[in-house]
Amino acid sequence: MIELRGDCGSCFGLCCVALPFTASADFARDKPAGTPCPNLREDHRCGIHARLRDKGFNGCTVYDCFGAGQKVSQVTFGGRDWRTGSREDAGRMFDVFPVVRQLHELLWYLTEALTLPAARSVHADLRRLRERTEALTRGTAEELAALDVPAHREEANVLLLRTSELVRAGAGAKGRKKNRRGADLMGARLKGADLRGATLRGAYLIAADLTGADLRGADLIGADLRDADLTDADLTGAFFLTQPQLNAARGSSGTRLPDSVTRPAHWAA
Repeated sequence: MIELRGDCGSCFGLCCVALPFTASADFARDKPAGTPCPNLREDHRCGIHARLRDKGFNGCTVYDCFGAGQKVSQVTFGGRDWRTGSREDAGRMFDVFPVVRQLHELLWYLTEALTLPAARSVHADLRRLRERTEALTRGTAEELAALDVPAHREEANVLLLRTSELVRAGAGAKGRKKNRRGADLMGARLKGADLRGATLRGAYLIAADLTGADLRGADLIGADLRDADLTDADLTGAFFLTQPQLNAARGSSGTRLPDSVTRPAHWAA
């Protein structure tokens, strides 16, 4: 899924301009939407990339555009730079970027769902929706701006829910015990917990202690893992887990991960 990973070298620093951020534990200062981050260089690269955490920009290190940045920069706007183009083009580019980012995130989930053998019965429907979603990402700026993204996401969610049911049934997950969908588990003490095949869709796991927890085959779509402790946890076969989720968590060399993600560099530190 290399095309669904951010390629900063092919992007005009859109996440550093289009998106707003507020002074907090994640960002050292305020920045309104449409205004370049003061750390953004003329070549569209970050001037403090290697020191983002030291400088108080943790939020930047956990963000991933799922490849939307290069799609908008090189496809939607044909390589036209927001710095040298018209103000109207720049505004459209900044408006379209979050739309394409949402579509690319959906493509990530749909692509992963197609790799899950237990969901084979819905693969044809998943494939058709993936092709349609990919086609939408190649629309004009005007078409993208007019797109009803929530409706498209809801259509995809029906298929992703069915995928989750099929995969977790194959993992032997049954009963309400495994249903933690949308649960408030902030700061929860789940050290060594058996969460095999659980649905943690949209669960709030902020700062939860998941040390040594067994998350094999769990559905983690939309789970908030900020500052969750995954030290020595087993996420083998966990699905719908994204790199931004993992980057926001804490872990160790003993944390076992699915092949779809990579071990965050800051974990080693």
